[in-house]
Amino acid sequence: MKRWQKWLLIFLLVIGLAAAYLFIPIPINLSAYRGLGEQYDVRILRDTWGIPHIFGVTDADAAFGLAYAHAEDDFATLQLTLLAARGQLATVFGQDGAPNDYMVQLLRIERQVEAGYDTLSPETQQILQAYADGLTFYAALHEDEVYPGLFPVTGQDMVAAAVHKTPLFFGLDGALGELFADERRRPVSPRPGQTWLPYQPGAPNPYFAGSNTFAVAPSRTSDGSTYLLVNAHQPYAGALSFYEAHIRSEEGWDAVGGLIPGMPSIAHGHNRHIGWAFTVNSPDLIDTYVLEINPDNPNQYRFDGQWRDLEVEKATLRVKIMGRLIIPIKREILWSIYGPTVRQDHGTYAIRYAMMGRVGLFEQFFRLNKATSLAEMQAAMELLQLPMFNMGYADAQGNIAYYYNAVMPVRAEGYNWRQYLPGDSSETLWTEYVPFAQLPSVLNPPSGFIQNGNSTPFQTTLGPGNPNPADYSLTWGIETHQTNRALQALTLLGADEAITWEAFKAYKYDLFYHPDSDMAMYVNQIVGADLPDDVDVQAAAAILAAWDLQTNPESTGATLAILTILQLNETSSGFNASRLVGHPIPTEQLVTSFIAAVQHLKQHFGRVDVSWSEVNRLIRGEVDLGMGGGPDILHATYGERLPDGRLRVFVGDAYLMVVRWDAAGNVMAESIHQYGSNVQHPNSPHYADQAPLAANRQLKPVWYNEADIRANLKLEYRPGEEMSR
Repeated sequence: MKRWQKWLLIFLLVIGLAAAYLFIPIPINLSAYRGLGEQYDVRILRDTWGIPHIFGVTDADAAFGLAYAHAEDDFATLQLTLLAARGQLATVFGQDGAPNDYMVQLLRIERQVEAGYDTLSPETQQILQAYADGLTFYAALHEDEVYPGLFPVTGQDMVAAAVHKTPLFFGLDGALGELFADERRRPVSPRPGQTWLPYQPGAPNPYFAGSNTFAVAPSRTSDGSTYLLVNAHQPYAGALSFYEAHIRSEEGWDAVGGLIPGMPSIAHGHNRHIGWAFTVNSPDLIDTYVLEINPDNPNQYRFDGQWRDLEVEKATLRVKIMGRLIIPIKREILWSIYGPTVRQDHGTYAIRYAMMGRVGLFEQFFRLNKATSLAEMQAAMELLQLPMFNMGYADAQGNIAYYYNAVMPVRAEGYNWRQYLPGDSSETLWTEYVPFAQLPSVLNPPSGFIQNGNSTPFQTTLGPGNPNPADYSLTWGIETHQTNRALQALTLLGADEAITWEAFKAYKYDLFYHPDSDMAMYVNQIVGADLPDDVDVQAAAAILAAWDLQTNPESTGATLAILTILQLNETSSGFNASRLVGHPIPTEQLVTSFIAAVQHLKQHFGRVDVSWSEVNRLIRGEVDLGMGGGPDILHATYGERLPDGRLRVFVGDAYLMVVRWDAAGNVMAESIHQYGSNVQHPNSPHYADQAPLAANRQLKPVWYNEADIRANLKLEYRPGEEMSR
């Protein structure tokens, strides 16, 4: 063999070995963890809807079973939740995952967990480790589904998932993103006594599409029962999508309801004694500070008249390039007395946010799951480990309540905390939080009902009992707006002095925009405008003028109105269709969007009188169903455009539960998920079996007592036993 042939052979061999390294997956061996199932005594009972009812001897047994059952139905999302919390997304998704991984290191999530984990109660730590073991056990039995380098996971990983995810609910990712813009995005607040910038009350949270809760006391129901609505409006897929489960142990855990991936307890639902629901609120929980940097030392900043050193470190981001080729990328990360700090050409900024250093979210939820009274619920909420969310409450004793829950910083008066803050003084460095008992609340009001639809706490009910805005600091940023959902709830519940169970459910599925809503204002602006003399535009205007503000499936006016709003959402900076509140829009802009909606219908449907259900679709695999409802409707549906001109509903009524305690204190409930219990497997019978009910505004029973579960049983097994799907 000639020398060049030998070199060619060697070259080809090297290329082949490199290709094998890059593109042949590394075998995953988790066999050492296949015995974990023997450590936990738990059975999973799947009812005919595929809902898992977890029966454990101990609370830890039940947590292990919950993790395993959820992994059966949505292991991919659970893994992504853990990868994100560990800062390992870029090892799987390349540069698209790098911003998350940078944020994890910038916020010091791992260090927060290490510092706080041992402050959790032993019972909570046992549940967290058991839940982690349930995921690891599933991974050991399904190695072909596992992302490399992720398992085994621990209880600390579960806490990291909470520490990572919860600030995203109140917009920390958006606040950080502002700092990486080309220029400074907000002014710096004047100091007290200087020229004042108008202080804006809490605005609708732009990151989530809402939720509803109602509670009705025995004094206002037709039969002396107590009612509660649990109604999350969440994304239909992904890390914030809801999953229904029932968790029961012989140690007193017996909660049923909805939870999100990685959560080892029920997020909102009920047990035998109490029920609770959350809706998104928008308190001011994030502050951005502009630091004064030492002109002689770029790593020092002024604080209380002295130069302090920034803590300067290098984050190592491991970024996948191709196959198994992962390269390390170094990025500067800074820390100041305020918290995580970012250096940009237009300034050096520090971020301080509620929950920094707090790791007890799951302890609070566990205590809430096991609470048996109003007092025990309040004690759980007083832990202040849940950063935000309005809470609706009802119980077997007939109590109803609303709470404006928030981990609210105690701030100095006189600053505009909605703007950036001077970062040179201990006066702007808050270190304490407002006690839960001092936040707005409504307990057993004379009206006999409470409601919230991501709206102001100051109009929670009718008549006496509402919180007084004057009692609360402007620095808290509490909302003052009303959503359409809140307006409708106040009107419907307030007009009915003897609410029946069927009426209660019908009110939840109400399809109208209120006459005082922004949608009604927009419609009046459009039909009163000088519209083009175009036959299609004029025909559409006539439809809109005759519209009764109802979003029923047959409505043609709803189609035009909501497509107009969608167009505004896509083209108008700062407009968010998820909250049709406080958005005055110039008539010219509305008309432009209306004409675009007309053109959309003509292009895709050939006419302007198109029924709403023909456009608004619930699509899941081969299931394709028309729906009613709409943005900021009590029956909430939010659509994204498809190439054929229709809208796929992707956010809205996600997990819905209605709960009733009769006069004797016995509990029953009905619920619905927009798709079904199995998220991951299209071949599962539960991939979309609830979708027809959801599209038709119907509910299914929640089987809570063991006799009812067994009367409707499909499968019973221990984690690890073979399942037939």
